[in-house]
Amino acid sequence: MGDSVFYKVLREHVAEGEAVHGTEIGIKIDQTLTQDATGTLAYLQFEAMGIPRVKTELSVSYVDHNTMQMGFENADDHKYLETMNANYGIYYSRAGNGICHQVHLERFGRPGATLLGSDSHTPTGGALGMIAIGAGGLEVAAAMGGGLFYLTCPKVININLTNRLRPWVSAKDIILKVLELLTTKGNVGVVVEYTGEGIMSLTVPERATITNMGAELGVTTSIFPSDNITRSFLKAQGREQVWRKIFPDPDAKYDRVINIDLSTLEPMIACPHSPDNIKKISELKGLKVDQVAIGSCTNSSYKDLMTTAAILKGEKINPEVSMLIAPGSRQVLEMIARNGALADMIASGARIMESACGFCIGAGQSPVTGGVSLRTNNRNFKGRAGTESAHIYLVSIETAALSALKGELVNPLDYPVSEYPEPAMPDKFLIDDSMIIPPSEKKVQIVRGPNIGNPPYTDPLMDEINGIFGLKVGDKITTDHIMPAGDRLKYRSNIPKYSEFVFENIDRNFSKRSLDNKENNIFTGVIGGESYGQGSSREHAAICPMYLGVRLVIAKSFERIHSSNLINFGIMPLVFENKEDYDRINQFDEFIFRNLRKQIFENYINAEIAGKTYNFILSASKRQREILLAGGLLNYTRKQK
Repeated sequence: MGDSVFYKVLREHVAEGEAVHGTEIGIKIDQTLTQDATGTLAYLQFEAMGIPRVKTELSVSYVDHNTMQMGFENADDHKYLETMNANYGIYYSRAGNGICHQVHLERFGRPGATLLGSDSHTPTGGALGMIAIGAGGLEVAAAMGGGLFYLTCPKVININLTNRLRPWVSAKDIILKVLELLTTKGNVGVVVEYTGEGIMSLTVPERATITNMGAELGVTTSIFPSDNITRSFLKAQGREQVWRKIFPDPDAKYDRVINIDLSTLEPMIACPHSPDNIKKISELKGLKVDQVAIGSCTNSSYKDLMTTAAILKGEKINPEVSMLIAPGSRQVLEMIARNGALADMIASGARIMESACGFCIGAGQSPVTGGVSLRTNNRNFKGRAGTESAHIYLVSIETAALSALKGELVNPLDYPVSEYPEPAMPDKFLIDDSMIIPPSEKKVQIVRGPNIGNPPYTDPLMDEINGIFGLKVGDKITTDHIMPAGDRLKYRSNIPKYSEFVFENIDRNFSKRSLDNKENNIFTGVIGGESYGQGSSREHAAICPMYLGVRLVIAKSFERIHSSNLINFGIMPLVFENKEDYDRINQFDEFIFRNLRKQIFENYINAEIAGKTYNFILSASKRQREILLAGGLLNYTRKQK
C-alpha cells in the first residue's frame, strides 16, 4: 500500500524508531515557533539546557498575545525575548507584525518540512503540506537544542472533498462540519488529511482555516497536499523556491475515509460552549447579536478581510452591534490600507484592532453581560472571552459580516448569489519583513526585568506519595479552566504568581489549599472526566499545578498535548482502568501510592484511596516513564547530556 501525504513527510524525518502505527518514534524538527505567552518560559528552559545556539533550520519567536502591555510585565517579557533571541540564533517578530500562524504561513512555512510550535494552533501550517504540530514549550525548547520530538505513529483519517462550495458557503463551514462529525473528543493519536477534487477550489488561506481548527478536534495535526495552488501562494509571497509537489500515492492507505460533498454544505455555527456544538445557521437565524468579531489565526487572511470589506462597503453596522476587525498580519493590514478596503470597513462603523490574538484569547473586547457574540475565531469555551455569562458563537466571515449589518444572525444563503463577493488572490503580496529581527552576529546583553523568573524544577519521583484529591471536575476540562488567560497572561513568566490562579474559575480556594498541603508535605491529586486538558498547548496548565504540589491527575481520558505536558513536569496522567471508579472517588479523599519507582514501568499502577484499592493505566512510552522517574523532561534532558 502507498503512503498518505502525512506519512511521506513523516518518513523523511524519522530519526529514531520505525514509522509503524502505534509505536513511538522520534522525528527531526526543521522549524519551531513560539508566541510570547508561552515563549518566555520556553526560552528560559532553553537557556537552562546550556546549549549556545539553536540547531534547527529556523526558529521564530512571535509577539502576538500580550501586545496591550498592561503594566510592566508584558513589556519586560518582550524585551527579554528580543535580547535572548538575538543571542541564540532566533528570529524575533515584533509586536504589531502579526499573529504567529498567519505570519509563519506567509513568510516561513514550506512544504515537506516539520514545524513544532508552542501553540496548539500550529497545525495551521498543514495548509502548505507540512507536518505542523503544537506542543508544550519545553518540548519546543528541546527541539531547538537539536533534540527529537517524540510521538506515537498516528492513524490517518482521510477527508475526501468532492465538488465545490456554493456561493455564501465557506471553508469555515467545512471544518465546522468535520467538528460535527468527529467532535472534540476521542481523536488522540489521529491525523486528518484532506484530499479530493474539492481541494482544488480552496486557496491556501482557506485550507489554513481548516487546518487551524483541526486543533479543536484534538488530533495530532491536519494536512493538505502541496499542489499548484500551494505553489501560486508561495510565488505570490516571493518564496516559490521552497515549493515542492507532495501528493498521496494513488493506493495510499487510510484508517478511515469520510466523504464530504462540498456542494451540499450550508452555513454552520458552533454554539456555546464548545466548538463541536454544531448547528445549521438556518436553525438559529434571527438570534439577536450584540457583538461581532472578525479575526484571529483562523480567519484573518487577506482573502478573509477583502470578503469582509466587500460585504460592508457602502453599508453601516447595526447601531446595536459592536463590530471588531483584527487583520492577521501587518502584511494584510497594509495591503487593505493601500487598496481602500480598510477605509470601507472604517466607514461602515467597524472598530479596527491590532494585528494580534486580542479578543480570541480574552485580551480585551469582552462582550456585554449575557451578550451574544459572533466570532470567526476557533474556540468558544465558557468565560474565555472575558465575560462568564456571554454566549460565544463561531461562524464564517460571511455570516459574521452580514449579521453585523442586520443586528441578528442571518443565513447567508438567503442573499442573492449575484451579491456574493469573490475577491481574487493577489499575484503578488506586499512583502516587508522589517519587523522580523534576525539574530545578532555578536553577543548582546539579555534584559531580565523583575517579572522574569526561573524555570521550575521537580524532584525525582518518590517511591511513596501520600496526599489528598484537591478537586474533582467533569468532562471537557480545558486548559483555560486550569490556567485562565485574559489579564492573567502577563504572569506567565512568573510561576509563583501565576500559580495563584490555578482553577480559579472552578474553585477559588484550590491554589491556597494545595500550597498549604505542599508546605505540610502533603501532595495534591486531581480527578477529571473525559477529554481532560482540551484546548491550548499552554504548559502552564501542568507547571503551575506542579508548583502547587500536584503530582497526579486521574481522568477518564486525556488530550495529547496536555498529557505530554503533565509528564514533562513530573505529574502522572493516570486513566481509570474502570471508568465507573470515577463515581466512587471524591474530592478530599486521601490517597497513597506505594512502590511507584517500580510500578511506573508496569501496565497498571495501583493505589489505596479512602481505604480501597484501585487500578489505573499509565498510557506512556518507556521514555516517558523514565521522564516521570527523573521528575520531568528538564531533569531527564540534563541527565542525558
